[in-house]
Amino acid sequence: MSQGKRIVLAARPVGEPKSSDFRIEEFAVPTPAAGEVLLRTIWLSLDPYMRGRMSDGPSYATPVPVGGVMEAGTVCEVAASNNPNFAKGDIVLSRAGWQTHAISDGKGLNKIDPKLAPISTAVGVLGMPGMTAYTGLLDIGKPQAGETVVVAGASGAVGSAVGQIAKIKGARAVGIAGGKDKCEYVVEELGFDACIDHRDPDLAAKLKDACPKGIDVYFENVGGAVFEAVFPLLNAFARVPVCGLIAHYNDTEAKPPKWAASMMRATLTKRLTFRGFIVSDFASRHGDFLRDMSGWVREGKVKYKEFVTEGLESAPEAFMGLLKGANFGKQLVRVGPDKA
Repeated sequence: MSQGKRIVLAARPVGEPKSSDFRIEEFAVPTPAAGEVLLRTIWLSLDPYMRGRMSDGPSYATPVPVGGVMEAGTVCEVAASNNPNFAKGDIVLSRAGWQTHAISDGKGLNKIDPKLAPISTAVGVLGMPGMTAYTGLLDIGKPQAGETVVVAGASGAVGSAVGQIAKIKGARAVGIAGGKDKCEYVVEELGFDACIDHRDPDLAAKLKDACPKGIDVYFENVGGAVFEAVFPLLNAFARVPVCGLIAHYNDTEAKPPKWAASMMRATLTKRLTFRGFIVSDFASRHGDFLRDMSGWVREGKVKYKEFVTEGLESAPEAFMGLLKGANFGKQLVRVGPDKA
C-alpha cells in the first residue's frame, strides 16, 4: 500500500496564519469501493477565500474543522475506478483539498479535456477565478463602452481577468497592484490603460490622475487603504462588485470605519450600488462563461500568468505568501506529474 500525504488545519489562526497552524500527515492510499474512484492530485489551487475557511466565525461556507484536510479546488487524475462514469486516466476537476490522494463517489467531479487548454487552467482562468471575474464584472458591474473600470489585485487570477474583460467590452481599465513589476505587467502584457502601485504613498492622487472622468465600476478584491482611495472617485450610479477583502482577512476584530457615515451619505446621494457575491451565485452562467472565456483565451484577448510552487509541502508557505501578495499571477501547487 503506497503512502499519501495531506495537510490538515492544526489550529485556528489568530491574525496572520503561521506554519504551526498547519500539519502534514501521511496516510495509506485507500482502495476505491463500488461506485468510487481514487483521485491523484496533480494541481492544487490556492485562493484567498481559504483564510475564511480557517476561522469558525459566521460565513457563507462551513469552516474546515481542526484536524480536517484544508479545502481546495484541484485537478486530479483518476488513478483507479469502480465507477462506470469514470475511467482510469481521466483528468477531472474536483475538490480533493490539500492532499495527494482522495476517494470520491463521482459526485461533483467534472472531466477536463486536456486538448482544449493546459489542465491547470481548470482552477485558473477557465475555472473558479475566471468565472468569478466574468460574472462579477458582467452581471454586477455591467461595464459600458467608454466607462472607467478599476480593479484591485490587478495582477492576480481574478483581477487580471476583470481588466481584460473590461477592455473587451470597450471600457477603460485601470488596475491597482503591488509593486513596479506587477504594474508593468498589467499595462504592457495585459493591456490595461493604467496601473497604480498600492504601496505608493501618493496612491490616492495617482489614482485620481489615472481616472480623470471618475470611476464607474470598481471591482473590489482588497478593501483597506485601496478602497479609501477609490471611494471619493466613484461616479453617480457607480457599481461595486465586492469579491474579496484580502486586506481584512487577518483582522482579529471587526471595527466600522470612522467614515462609515460619510460613506452611507455618498451611497445615497450618488445612488451607488454595492453587491457582495460568491461565484456559486451565478452557477447558471457557467456555460456562457466557458464559451466566452475559452474563446478569448484562444484568441489571445485574455492572457494569464501562473505562479507555481512544487510539492504539497510547499502549500502552507505559498498560501501565507498569497495573503501578503507574494504571488505573481494565479497561485498553484504542482502536487504530482500530469501522468503517473
